[in-house]
Amino acid sequence: MYNLYASHYLAHQITLEGLSDEAFAKSLSAARVDMNPHQVEAALFALKSPLKRGVILADEVGLGKTIEASMVIAQRWSEQKRKIALIAPASLRKQWQQELIEKFSLPSTIIDSKIFRDMKKKGAARPLHEAKGVVIMSYEFAALRADDMAAVPWDLVVFDEAHRLRNVHKKGGSVRAKALRDALRAPFKMLLTATPLQNSLMELYGLVSVIDDKHFGGDASFRAQYASANVPPAALESLKERLKPVCHRTLRRQVQEAGHINYTARQPITFNFEPTEEERELYTKVSEFLKRKDTISYGDRANALVILQVRKILGSSTFAVRGYLQTLIQRLERREAIDTSITDDIDDFDEIEEEFGEDGDEAVTTPQYVDPARLQAEIDELKSFLALAESIKRNAKGDELVRRLPEALDHIEQKGGRRKAVIFTESVRTQMYLAKLFNENGYKGQVVLLNGSNNDPESRVIYEAWKERHKGTDKISGSKQADMKQALVEAFKSDEKTIFIATESGAEGINLQFCSLLVNFDLPWNPQRVEQRIGRCHRYGQKVDVTVVNMLNLSNAAEQRIYEILTEKFQLFDGVFGSSDEILGAIESGVDFEKAVLEIVQSARDEDQIQAEFDQLREKIQDKIDADLEAARAKVLEELDQNVVSRLKSRKGALTQTLDEFARRLLAVARAELPEAQFHKDDHSRFDYGGKTYTTEWPTADSRDWQFFRLADGSLATELVERSKARDLSGLNQALIFRPDLYPFDGQLVDVRNLKGRSGWMKVAKARIDTPNAVREQMVLSCITDDGEELQPETADRMWLAPSTAAEDTDAPCPADKLRTIEDKHFRAFADDVNLENAKWLEQEEERLDAYAADLETEFKERIRQVEDEIKELKKQRRNAALGMEERLKLGKQIKRMEGERDDLVLSQHERRRDIRNQVEDMLDEVAAGLNRKPQLVELFTVRWTVE
Repeated sequence: MYNLYASHYLAHQITLEGLSDEAFAKSLSAARVDMNPHQVEAALFALKSPLKRGVILADEVGLGKTIEASMVIAQRWSEQKRKIALIAPASLRKQWQQELIEKFSLPSTIIDSKIFRDMKKKGAARPLHEAKGVVIMSYEFAALRADDMAAVPWDLVVFDEAHRLRNVHKKGGSVRAKALRDALRAPFKMLLTATPLQNSLMELYGLVSVIDDKHFGGDASFRAQYASANVPPAALESLKERLKPVCHRTLRRQVQEAGHINYTARQPITFNFEPTEEERELYTKVSEFLKRKDTISYGDRANALVILQVRKILGSSTFAVRGYLQTLIQRLERREAIDTSITDDIDDFDEIEEEFGEDGDEAVTTPQYVDPARLQAEIDELKSFLALAESIKRNAKGDELVRRLPEALDHIEQKGGRRKAVIFTESVRTQMYLAKLFNENGYKGQVVLLNGSNNDPESRVIYEAWKERHKGTDKISGSKQADMKQALVEAFKSDEKTIFIATESGAEGINLQFCSLLVNFDLPWNPQRVEQRIGRCHRYGQKVDVTVVNMLNLSNAAEQRIYEILTEKFQLFDGVFGSSDEILGAIESGVDFEKAVLEIVQSARDEDQIQAEFDQLREKIQDKIDADLEAARAKVLEELDQNVVSRLKSRKGALTQTLDEFARRLLAVARAELPEAQFHKDDHSRFDYGGKTYTTEWPTADSRDWQFFRLADGSLATELVERSKARDLSGLNQALIFRPDLYPFDGQLVDVRNLKGRSGWMKVAKARIDTPNAVREQMVLSCITDDGEELQPETADRMWLAPSTAAEDTDAPCPADKLRTIEDKHFRAFADDVNLENAKWLEQEEERLDAYAADLETEFKERIRQVEDEIKELKKQRRNAALGMEERLKLGKQIKRMEGERDDLVLSQHERRRDIRNQVEDMLDEVAAGLNRKPQLVELFTVRWTVE
């Protein structure tokens, strides 16, 4: 009993654009994720002020910055601002893609150098501009294509792991960071990092300069005011105030105190093993071969990336080594290039190659003409290695895992977890060996495999059954790779499966919080990849502590030292949050750590040298942040606990209320637009239509294979809302009867029920004002009773939630003049509110630019001081009695020249101050002009109403 007028009004109302929580609800309600209040706080912080050039979201590890950023992306997407770039470490690209599509129904395209070239070949003149959905790319690729990045009018650019940019201000800072900063000065930017500063407060300056190079003055003034020795507390308080508009940080203890997240811990276990004599012999022979500089295969032209991947294979299993040796021998026999494709066993190689950067782009090693006898000798040597590998039928590491896994599974069950284990390996061949091993040792039919291709028969059977089971539901995305992952994860989640064997590539983007036992069969050298693995299980939604098993080779000194560093320095396996922000943030890129380990393994002559070089590497890794810097960081970045905690507690209730209200209005639109739909009497959030069941509750939709009814591209809800909004009802004076007693949702419309027996008129319009980076809209309801009483807009709004039917037209005349007078009043109030908000923003911008102007003056004074210090130093040098006359004259000329430069600087100070102030005034005038827009009013319809 909802009519098309109610639908038209409610469709407009729930899609209003603006900066309020209600305007944010349309993207919040479409997400398949339980929103935490701190995440909504962070997203709203990023969306609030249209004058911002960007923000830093710096919540501590474990609080879900990915969700926060995705909410902002979803909101911009819903506003039709769809030129969005997401720059992340190469190893996180697929994870982002999966999160965006699964949780927010947002399409995306991953673009790397190969895809970029392929798009060009297929006729795409501007691949980045023409790519569909959110464009996801690595730091390396984005910097390489900086000119192409600059040519796209991005609505939003997101940097994940943004601490990679924090040294951009340094003269010797990252070339990639500088290229990205310069290419992306114009768009709004969102920087995600748990470690915005590590070694100096200057790193904060670097990150803020990426967002807006006019937030602070130059680096010299920043250093003088905030980052020099003995900075007074008042200066840090001033810095905190200046950072507030651009930097948001929530701490885990604040969220815990608000009672929103309970964290589980990690518990490490090592399964030690001793390789057999044959395994040790194979490892030693291949390892020594890789070190040699005289081989035809690699020699002194070895590509470090290739060697790194072969080293991973070597540490994985003899079955992986066997496959590598077969390929290498075939290449040599055919005299083909020994390039990166030699390591086809590592199925995330493309990502590793991209992260490796320039080192990964080295020219491939191609066997040149050599003495045939020498070539044959090398082939024979490799064949002897292969024969040894083929003679090894069992691996001590695999046998030890099979032997001890039951006790680990028992331990998980005792803690209340499910009897399940995920096993990670870097090698596809090792994965196949492990699958065979477990199937032969009591786990037949209980094993699921996940890798980059999943073309094995059992995976295909699981996939086809999954498609049939979910046929016609929105669980099927249409992307075979994404759907295959979901099918295999769902199979593992069932009671029939116990073991999930995954490669690095396969496990990207999946969530396994229902599993609390993780085994690192091979341990990556990159600590960030280890963290990503553990994060598949140790994440929000995990109910019990996660046990992390590491297989440790007691005969391999290098492997033991790597494990020691990952455990003691990076703290990956123990505690509530695993690796601390400071330590993972300190290395910026885990690839650098991998390169350092490879250098040791390749160059060390004996165990003593291995130990000595690992000792040096260990000392280079920063254990903890400097105490003084930690205190400064807390002062600058962290708000008082009670303020944050109380705000988060109140946000929880407001969030629930906003989303419930949005769902009711969306469902009312469905009732009006789909009269043939059957709504469930026991739950009014559900209805049947077209042979499918729809619900606004995503967990229920997913668990029962129903359709999630929400505003997303291509959804039924979006179709209904757009159809209703497009309907022209202006010029018609419809008579409606509202029946609040038939309200189908929880609660009552008390203020509407109080109008029973009364009638009147209502005019509905929509006010809108466009300002740079912000559109603000509001429904304007002019409502009066027949006896002349004006109804509050809140009551008029709630009237549309009451079921209504058309009534026969009456002869009562429409009081058009009275309605127009009320409308003018509400419209002026809307314009006044907008002007007040604009005035507040302008005042904040004036304060910010005044501080910027003061920075520039400080920068100028610092330049004068530096010149004076240089003059003093030169005079000191000239007083040296050992100097000859010629050197004294030369220094004297240099001093005179610098004194002249100082005098010129001093004389130009006032002129400089005037120029700065003029520059700031021009900038403020530009901002004010942008805010000074006229509001518009669009009339929708007028109705005659009666409440019964």
